[in-house]
Amino acid sequence: MKLFNALIFSTLTAAAFAQNAAIGSPGEGERLAAGSSVMFEIDRPNSLTGSQEIAVVIGLASCAKSPCASPKDIMGRILYNGPFNPRYQDSMRKPPHDNFTLTIPENFAKGPAQLNVAHAALIGAGPFPFLETLNRSLVIV
Repeated sequence: MKLFNALIFSTLTAAAFAQNAAIGSPGEGERLAAGSSVMFEIDRPNSLTGSQEIAVVIGLASCAKSPCASPKDIMGRILYNGPFNPRYQDSMRKPPHDNFTLTIPENFAKGPAQLNVAHAALIGAGPFPFLETLNRSLVIV
């Protein structure tokens, strides 16, 4: 029975990791101007396991006065909260992705910041809920 439970757990874990999203842009450490419009790309590579996208949340947290917290604890200022519809665009060189053109708030604190993303989906035939958080260091100028 232990072997059976371990097999089921590892299968569900593998299916979940196959659904991971990734931040395509902006790049790590990129400098973004407060008040500017920025294109955020969220990638969701194909996998063999079926899934249904629910939503994505994109937040920006200032790290100017204290170290950045995990996006599991705080998302920061929410720039987008809504549908996520990754598709192949322009060419097959990139994985399926969705682009969001968002404005960095004019009054956002200058200095180190963290881009935070929460991604929710339903996975498999069951289906079961899947939630992940991602982050990337940026600099607001």
